[in-house]
Amino acid sequence: MTSQIEYPYLPIPAGDIGLLTDFYELTMAQSYFAEGMDGQATFSLYVREYPPDRGYMVAAGVDDALDCLEALSFNDAAVDYLRDTGVFTEEFLDYLRGFRFSGSVRAMPEGSLFFTEEPILEVTAPVIAAQLAETIVINQVQYQSLLATKSARCVDAADGRPLADFAARRTHGSEASLRMARASYVAGFGATSNVLAARRYGIPPTGTMAHSYITSFDHEVDAFRAYARRFPDRSILLLDTYDTINAAHIAVDVANEMESEGHRLTGVRLDSGDFDDLSRQVRRILDDAGLDYVRIVASGGLDEYELERLIQGGAPIDMFGVGTRVGVSADAPYCDMVYKMVCYDGRPVMKLSAGKASLPGGKQVFRLRDADGNMAGDVIALEDERLDIGEPLLTLAMADGRRSLPPSPIDAARQRVADGLAALPAGHRRLRAPKRYPVSVSDGVQRLDKQIRRELAGGGTQ
Repeated sequence: MTSQIEYPYLPIPAGDIGLLTDFYELTMAQSYFAEGMDGQATFSLYVREYPPDRGYMVAAGVDDALDCLEALSFNDAAVDYLRDTGVFTEEFLDYLRGFRFSGSVRAMPEGSLFFTEEPILEVTAPVIAAQLAETIVINQVQYQSLLATKSARCVDAADGRPLADFAARRTHGSEASLRMARASYVAGFGATSNVLAARRYGIPPTGTMAHSYITSFDHEVDAFRAYARRFPDRSILLLDTYDTINAAHIAVDVANEMESEGHRLTGVRLDSGDFDDLSRQVRRILDDAGLDYVRIVASGGLDEYELERLIQGGAPIDMFGVGTRVGVSADAPYCDMVYKMVCYDGRPVMKLSAGKASLPGGKQVFRLRDADGNMAGDVIALEDERLDIGEPLLTLAMADGRRSLPPSPIDAARQRVADGLAALPAGHRRLRAPKRYPVSVSDGVQRLDKQIRRELAGGGTQ
């Protein structure tokens, strides 16, 4: 049985991963088992439609999903719990006791840009294993892709200004805070305030001070001086505890004292109020004092829309701490990511529900580029279809239940996002009403789709 030591960053202990599923996955699995159905099934994971105002998505959580699949098993306690429900037979419970995921996965690398209807990954495995993978795969990839996409939009809006993740205290749980720190760094943030995430993922940690630090001293200047004494080469002073403009003048005095001792004040931080107006006033105070090197940091209530407003308005802010609205993807807290069977036992299958139809057969995605190397459109093709144009995006990431490729280094995933955004035309990156990126289906997919529809309508047999 898989041990927790092998997978230190799973969301839950390895032996419980099998229970991190919807109950109907297990009841279907028991029925498959009873019917002797063990054919190979292929499922596609994709997004039907973008969340509001999105023109692209960033793939994140793929590596975590693969970790979960490698560890997918049922320990004795899990089997005992299922027995206590009174729903499952002893024969099926014995099967689960020895179960491990034995399938293959083809996936886009972590940090890839993807678009609607395109499989981010495809799972092929005996039908029970492929079915049991559904909940955990969606759980890991949907949430992290939302956060990475939201963060990438912030990076775009910041127009080169450094961003830091300040979201830990407002995310929906401790595991979510770690996923946010990683997803935002992959998307282009430069640091995180989350110390555990910094250690776990190798992200630079960052932080300044809280208002409680200021109020614990009798005078604001005493707090500034104490902090500067302890951190003479990385002090960023929080200005808005009492009166922001008065605090800026006090910061000038402390900065001059630091200069006399051979040090420089790193920055000042604004955490409330009208950032545009306050940053202009504070910048003038600092510049008039000869402190043009002191940077202004803003934090509090920021997302891509506010960043765009401040940057385009010329606010003299050098760095941003981004928290709540990005850490919960406030304007788009979910996306319509689904995991649909596309093939069973060598037979292509599809769903025809209104507004929810799926494309049959295993897939490959080909990315087309123009003469300048910019992304020009994607083609969804059949897995074994060969196109003479475009770059195939899905690669074999797992075979026989074990990785065939190592996890993407976080900096490689980060570079993949940066390269993708640089190659994606600006119209598709707009924060509001982005231009729709062209995604088409190949001739092979179209022919198969028509064939299966005819068969389902009674024009043939499957």
